[in-house]
Amino acid sequence: MTDTSASGDVRLTGISKTYGSFTAVHPLDLTVPQGSFFALLGASGCGKTTTLRMIAGLEDPTTGTVLLGDRDVTDLPPHKRPVNTVFQSYALFPHLTIHENVAFGLRRRGIRSVRKQVGEMLDLVQLGDLAQRKPHQLSGGQQQRVAVARALINHPQVLLLDEPLGALDLKLRRQMQLELKRIQTEVGITFVHVTHDQEEAMTMADTVAVMNGGRVEQLGAPAELYEAPRTTFVANFLGTSNLIEAKVTATGGGEVEVAAGGATLRLPADRCATAPAVGGRLLVGVRPEKISLTHAEDAADGSPASGGTTARNRLTGTIVAASFIGVSTQYVIDSPGSGELQVYVQNIERDPRLVPGAEVALDWNPAHTFGLDAAQDIAAGVTDGTAEAA
Repeated sequence: MTDTSASGDVRLTGISKTYGSFTAVHPLDLTVPQGSFFALLGASGCGKTTTLRMIAGLEDPTTGTVLLGDRDVTDLPPHKRPVNTVFQSYALFPHLTIHENVAFGLRRRGIRSVRKQVGEMLDLVQLGDLAQRKPHQLSGGQQQRVAVARALINHPQVLLLDEPLGALDLKLRRQMQLELKRIQTEVGITFVHVTHDQEEAMTMADTVAVMNGGRVEQLGAPAELYEAPRTTFVANFLGTSNLIEAKVTATGGGEVEVAAGGATLRLPADRCATAPAVGGRLLVGVRPEKISLTHAEDAADGSPASGGTTARNRLTGTIVAASFIGVSTQYVIDSPGSGELQVYVQNIERDPRLVPGAEVALDWNPAHTFGLDAAQDIAAGVTDGTAEAA
């Protein structure tokens, strides 16, 4: 059994938050392992920011407890918790130099000799040469790093990040994703990061909690959530999924066989989020980049160019749209009985015949197929919701 007195895990037990008749966060249990980079991911209104604010002490939970290691901090005010928060707005003092901004927390605690600590922290965020500049003389990404340094110099047990990269442009945001991950790895403290950006969460976090409607839909490593979603919301919210309505025709030998779109498809039984029964319904899912696309002329003989073996799942259809986006071409295929399917093909050797109107075959490895409960909303998570509270 783990000795929690030696552990710095963040543990939320039965935590919830209601505002009058509205429940922003339904009772949840969540453990953030010490030293991990943990992301709370979801659309606006899913409860992620409210959850973060309850860890910070900026919101009082309606029920439940917040523990840092073996210490119950539920009733402690924010300044008495060993946590610091970095907000999207940075909140730097415009009249102070970068050095003085970072030193602020130490000086507040009566520490006079701060030069060495501030220097080390600015070196950590690679801003040592800019110590005497004012915030307005820095780029958005540099200001963000100053905010992180100012929080980290207080040696918090947990650093909370509330949409910290939301104000940056795309290129700078991607650079800062790698930068924050590097900093977290170097200092080794727990980061809890709130974001609505799927790529951001998957790039940085060891563990992601996907939130929806005040509940955690699924918790796991980024690759696990992407490759094996357990709900339609997770399948659609994390990237793009093709979800095909199917009827279960056989089970056994660790496999499930279904009928969909006039074809027989197979998938591993352990990749089904619900126990399939013969005659029952299933949503069969496959990611767009897992699918090979072949012109109908080449697919007719089952040639190797098509993946050409009956061991692969196969559907047919007609290209209705094609978008060249550099690294890949994204196709929309109308497949009879399966609806519109998306296929992403890397631009290595482009087939000039793959244009709108072309008849094609789609095939993929059954091992890349997953199964979801057909009673769910097939479109859940496709577009960002605008629920009542964050």
